[in-house]
Amino acid sequence: MRRFALLCTLLAAVSSSTLLAQDKPKEEKPKEAAKLTQAESDAIAAVKKAGGAVLQVAQNDNRLDIAFHLADSKPDDPIGDKQVALVKPLGNVIYSLNLRGTAVTDKGLEELKDLKSLVRLHLERTKITDAGLAHLAGLENLEYLNLWGTEVTDAGVQSLAGLKKLKRIYVWQTKVTEEGQAKFKAANTTAQLEPDIALEKKRAALEAVRKAEAEVKAKEEEAKKKIEDEKKKAEEAKKKAEEEAKKKADEEAKKKAEEDKKKADEDKKKAEDKKDEKKSEEKKEDKK
Repeated sequence: MRRFALLCTLLAAVSSSTLLAQDKPKEEKPKEAAKLTQAESDAIAAVKKAGGAVLQVAQNDNRLDIAFHLADSKPDDPIGDKQVALVKPLGNVIYSLNLRGTAVTDKGLEELKDLKSLVRLHLERTKITDAGLAHLAGLENLEYLNLWGTEVTDAGVQSLAGLKKLKRIYVWQTKVTEEGQAKFKAANTTAQLEPDIALEKKRAALEAVRKAEAEVKAKEEEAKKKIEDEKKKAEEAKKKAEEEAKKKADEEAKKKAEEDKKKADEDKKKAEDKKDEKKSEEKKEDKK
């Protein structure tokens, strides 16, 4: 019986250990970055040769940041559509593309229509128009788009309303209007337009009200200060007048006191002289 009980205890312990091992979550190994294909490697080499910068997003993320905005651009052969075409084979690995200030045109944007992995795109101060933006309507992962300083209008922005992952579109110094922005926001509730013209107007109106209120308050405080200063001056003038009146009264009282004393002294002297004269006369009478 004792052996049987011991065997049962051992079996229970083994069973418990097994259950605990099964319940314990397995540690996941970090995912390794997918290897680039030969075509992708060749495209990267071509981009670098053309003056573009290529950086990997992270050690375990082989997506790429590609930038042409710092590349040396010759006046007779500027960075533009020809260089943009080099990134076309990288449609599955490109994360960000910076074409700021390059000579890229609508034709160049046509080369980007299959970059399904593209998340960020800089097109500020380029030669693109609404026609070029239409080629970006299929970039389903696009989150950031900078169109500052381009000829883009309401129609171009509206062609991107179907991109539900868009978070920011920068439209400074473009031809996008408040009405166009309202139409875009009605079709796409996730993307924020910068600047938001309607919001900027509201902020400007609030700022104007705040400024007007501040000016009114400043004028009220200035008027209040002026009244207080005038009151203070009046009080100081009154105090000064009172002090001068008191000083004058004190001087007059002192002068009168001095005059009264002088008169009293004179009257006393006269009385004494009269007394002495009387005594002298009395002495003369006695001698007779």
